[in-house]
Amino acid sequence: MRQIHLWVPNIFEFRGGIQAYSGFLLQGLQTQYPTLTIRVFLKHDRTPPAAAAKTHFQGAGWWPLWMRTWVYGLQLLWGCVRHRPDLIIATHTNFAPLGAMVQRWLGVRFWAVAHGIEVWGLGEGVLLRSLAQTERILAVSHYTRDRFLAEQPHLDPTRITVLPNTFDSDRFYPAPKPPALLHQYRLKPEQPVILTVARLDATQAYKGYDQILRALPQVRSVIPAVRYVLVGKGSDRARVEALIARLGLEEVVILAGFVPDSALVAHYHLCDLFAMPSRGEGFGIVYLEAIACGKPTLGGNQDGAIDALNGGELGVLVNPDDVDAIAQAMIRILTQTEPHPLLYNSAALRQAVIKTYGFTAFTHTLTDLIEGAGSG
Repeated sequence: MRQIHLWVPNIFEFRGGIQAYSGFLLQGLQTQYPTLTIRVFLKHDRTPPAAAAKTHFQGAGWWPLWMRTWVYGLQLLWGCVRHRPDLIIATHTNFAPLGAMVQRWLGVRFWAVAHGIEVWGLGEGVLLRSLAQTERILAVSHYTRDRFLAEQPHLDPTRITVLPNTFDSDRFYPAPKPPALLHQYRLKPEQPVILTVARLDATQAYKGYDQILRALPQVRSVIPAVRYVLVGKGSDRARVEALIARLGLEEVVILAGFVPDSALVAHYHLCDLFAMPSRGEGFGIVYLEAIACGKPTLGGNQDGAIDALNGGELGVLVNPDDVDAIAQAMIRILTQTEPHPLLYNSAALRQAVIKTYGFTAFTHTLTDLIEGAGSG
């Protein structure tokens, strides 16, 4: 193999799960195949970095949004005709129609990454037909793979393989609560803090922050000093504020708003429990980041959190629709009565999540897939 093309929405100018996955995929290819030419086509990034020794970037973000899809598509087609890659990997399934066409017309192998919500409930149409023709679909979790196959039983299960998310273990590590954040949020060092990191968008309500808010009165009755820091911004904030007022939690909840990526690790250090009882998450990199910081972590037992928490080995899984169960689990974790000793050993937690989901594990799986050793 001489050349791989990556088709990605963006990597450098916005931080999200797909962007993080795309960045790690690129890094994994660079690490495992240093002599391989990699051409990265970025739909929304305006100023990609200068080309590295064997990595070349092309961004379409300077074009107006109404023109960008067409311009980007032409860039992809011209890149394939001019450079003829051995493999194309698209980190969003929306690129599958063009990828399937290139695979059919030019004989170039095409893979696409399925993250979660973007492949749920796909009706009959060109996107689904294109995914059915794709040589391989990389699902970020077993939950994503299994749900996709359950909804689309005509797909060939041997062509859908799991390449789980990973994280930067050098950035996320255990540390004391930051004095600056304690001062900013008017917290005492011994005060129990629950943390959620999620976009406050109406489309993201499945993350479960509503359920935590509804569970807080029970938690507060046992742990009066508890505080809940909700990191994120979006169109759902006004509704969340109204719910907080209705529950009488104005003194308990801290809406931190947008937190830059550089300050996120400090917020993990601030908390005593990371909680996101989601019900439709494809995976959730934030779980890995919190666990790597040595924090007890709670997730839902009906979505990709099952993968992220490794079936409960790395945290506590609860029914995301059961407010009482969420409340009782948070109380047990904060009072250190949850029968899961690994939760209270930050060093052991960190090593366990690195072993399962660290970058080395990610690159080994990626190499197996590219070299033909991966299975469905």
